[in-house]
Amino acid sequence: MFTVNTTPAYLFRKVADEAGPPTILDDEIDTVFGPKAKDNEDIRGLLNAGHRRGAVAGRCVVKGKVIETEELPAYCAVALAGLNDLPDTIMSRSIIIRMRRRSPNETVEPFRHRVHSKEGFALRDEIEEWSKIIPVGVWPVMPDEITDRNADIWEPLLAVADAAGGAWPERARRHAVALVTDSNVTNGSLGVHLLGDIKKVFDGSRRDHVSTVDLIAALIAMDESPWGDLRGKALDARGLSRRLSNYGVKPPRLRNGVLTFKGYDRADLVDVWSRYVTDVTDVTNPMGEGHTTPLAEKPTNETDDEGEVVESPKRYTTTSVGINDEALCPSPRVAVTSVTKSTRLTDAELFAESN
Repeated sequence: MFTVNTTPAYLFRKVADEAGPPTILDDEIDTVFGPKAKDNEDIRGLLNAGHRRGAVAGRCVVKGKVIETEELPAYCAVALAGLNDLPDTIMSRSIIIRMRRRSPNETVEPFRHRVHSKEGFALRDEIEEWSKIIPVGVWPVMPDEITDRNADIWEPLLAVADAAGGAWPERARRHAVALVTDSNVTNGSLGVHLLGDIKKVFDGSRRDHVSTVDLIAALIAMDESPWGDLRGKALDARGLSRRLSNYGVKPPRLRNGVLTFKGYDRADLVDVWSRYVTDVTDVTNPMGEGHTTPLAEKPTNETDDEGEVVESPKRYTTTSVGINDEALCPSPRVAVTSVTKSTRLTDAELFAESN
């Protein structure tokens, strides 16, 4: 079933058709989940639930004056194609294959539906006949690198590869590990990306506290970072606080000598980093200690649901950036000859300051 911009009601009924589940091929999916598209939570819910056999979607049906409930099967095979990334909950349930524009010196045989569709149908029929004779209920041994939800979505494909025999079992596992590894590195959500970049700032500063103002400045200054343009606006203090609150992190009131300011405490972030961010050995900043430029460029991913809480934690590898002593004070910066260690304000100090 090839679809473009279908309604939720159509998809629900088509997947639940008594004739059997279809294979949904949805092109231009960015028009459904893109930044200029309306929210399509029903479609997202169907796709999220339908990655596992046995999932159903509950609906109410009015028959005359009686309201009845029904459960519609949600499981079916789906292939989505579009520009940019999809919502995190869909990406985490998908096998992601990145595509790129063909270069001028690359040549491929043009695909013509009128010419090639007969070959496709013949291949489909051969696969259908072959599927009737392969063993049922024999599950593959999964590579150690593929676990949790990735194992759920790769298991059927590896079972097919084992049934095909020959070089396919080894070849399929090798590519599965490569794709999962690449997805874990490059497909972190915007929230996980933010945690990774904040860790870069803290590791580069080697401090326990950083002010909100200077943390934002360091984030925006990073090469290839999305923080200077989030749907046309730069990341601000409220946006930073809102995103980090999804992980239970809040900005306390801090003191640096005679100065008090809002900022973030390394101790509040350590547990979150351990769950969402893969750490690597710090490297020396070639630009000199205290420079606020990232040491290594890292591919970033824009996402359309930028405030979403991550359901399935992904890993994001970090390096270190530097931030100088002066950056511990909120901007505009104050010239000081020495900087004492920043500390949290006690409840008594907060009360005295507020009065």
